Amino acid sequence: MKLPVPFLQIPLLFDADVLAAEIEALGESVWKPHPQGFAGNSMLPLVSVGGDPDDEAFSGDMRPTPHLQRCRYLRQVIASFGATIGRTRLMRLAGQAEVARHTDQGYYWVERMRIHVPIVTQPTVQFECDGIVINMAPGECWIFDTWRQHRVLNDATRSRIHLVCDSVGGAAFWDLAAHGRTHDAPRDGWMARRLGPDANAPAVFACETQNIPTVMTPWELNQHLSFLIAETLPHPQLAALQSAVMRLVRQWKGLWAQYGDAPEGRPQFRAAFDAFAAAAKPQAQGVTLRNEMPFFQVLMVMLSRAVVAPAGGYVAAKPPGEYA
Repeated sequence: MKLPVPFLQIPLLFDADVLAAEIEALGESVWKPHPQGFAGNSMLPLVSVGGDPDDEAFSGDMRPTPHLQRCRYLRQVIASFGATIGRTRLMRLAGQAEVARHTDQGYYWVERMRIHVPIVTQPTVQFECDGIVINMAPGECWIFDTWRQHRVLNDATRSRIHLVCDSVGGAAFWDLAAHGRTHDAPRDGWMARRLGPDANAPAVFACETQNIPTVMTPWELNQHLSFLIAETLPHPQLAALQSAVMRLVRQWKGLWAQYGDAPEGRPQFRAAFDAFAAAAKPQAQGVTLRNEMPFFQVLMVMLSRAVVAPAGGYVAAKPPGEYA
């Protein structure tokens, strides 16, 4: 999610030692290698499709995994965000390891922030976003601009563990964020609310059930394409790309009025987007976004799969489980 600033601290503070003890009690066997196989990176699924810790899909009913159900305070922490929760994991970064510099380009993260709560960390762990480097202290709560180039470096010997929660937010969360502190703002006069373990505090939270469309509406498509155009650096081919984008949106509106998201219209939507992509690829040669990423690459990663559901639909979600 694009934010006005690289980092924003949310005014919440948690007991990192209690969280670390809950995680330690889960044991080592529940940790998994990072899905992309990044060296020194491992993860523990907390919220996933159907609550299945082995399901890394982005689409479907998100539910707490059995691992999270064992961690009462961790559930309380997530509930305190006041947000609708998507895929959530503990992310562990070994000592002398890093998360390589990248941007989050996929459709799932266009409208989702990544809420970070450091649980096990050291003062030397560096979180960099758009050239700004900070250290997130244990128990703090942060969001950051995932659209900008970012990376993490753990130059210590001990592993770093963060709670990382993907979320579109919600009214209560953004009300909370409105009282946040930017990374460069003074701490004097600013205070985070401490939330220690409380058996009476809510530990149930809303989870996503709608995350990727079967067919993207023309209004959403127009929003994403307009965003990409606005993020593009000046280039002689920009006007041609804008014309191609306008033509696709107009075509999409006509198809939507005819079919909506009915199955019989999906081949026409797919053909329209593929023809647009084929025409835009040579036009986008050398065109770059403000975050230094190639326009066409981001266009395809962000939208190609999400504009129309693949043949047979997305992987079906498992029935929701109990998570109180």
